[in-house]
Amino acid sequence: MKDALKELLKIVVEEVITTGEPVGSQYLVEEHDLDASSATIRNWFAILEEEGYLSQPHASAGRVPTEKGYRFYLQELMKERALQRQEMERLRRAASDSHFSSDELRFVAKTLSDFVQDALVVVSRHSETHATGLSRVLSQPEFADRDRVTRFSDMFDRVDETLEELREMPMGQPTALIGKDCPFGEDCGSVFLQCPDGTLLSFFGSIRMDYPRHFALMRTAQRFLTDEE
Repeated sequence: MKDALKELLKIVVEEVITTGEPVGSQYLVEEHDLDASSATIRNWFAILEEEGYLSQPHASAGRVPTEKGYRFYLQELMKERALQRQEMERLRRAASDSHFSSDELRFVAKTLSDFVQDALVVVSRHSETHATGLSRVLSQPEFADRDRVTRFSDMFDRVDETLEELREMPMGQPTALIGKDCPFGEDCGSVFLQCPDGTLLSFFGSIRMDYPRHFALMRTAQRFLTDEE
């Protein structure tokens, strides 16, 4: 893929992650330094759409990423977003108390959830599992569809089974499963990390998750939980 198309795809993915809205060519001309006209961007849109990376929800709408577009972004384009110092300190304090009663594990889940606005946070270790943030996930625009809410809620009810399956995967680094690979459904996304001490960190949400932030959160939490400072 040409560099200009990669840059455009990256911008579209990150705009949709932020706003939840299709991205139009005129908006990109006005808000981003692409050194291209609106007509050129529309031509690039057409190429990316033909190759399966973007789609157009409505004839008059801008573009949104497809599952293939998100997957290419995760594999080739994404850069993790560094946490702020105050966030790092809060995670460090939470982790220092987490060796590991049930209440402390719940505290870790709650602390992570404070930083995650678009995903269900699940923290599991041995026989203890704590989840928080379901209402915030279901408040996302993608979950205005009742059937989607039902599917996601059904998977939430069976989250322990999902975690057991994930424990069989090699996950020394943050791992994203999206679309057809995501255990919560084809229109969902997920990020997981299994720490050396057996702690499993999991975020579940729509496919439009803030992956750059979630990967950074996972790495930071792992470092503090396993004393790798």
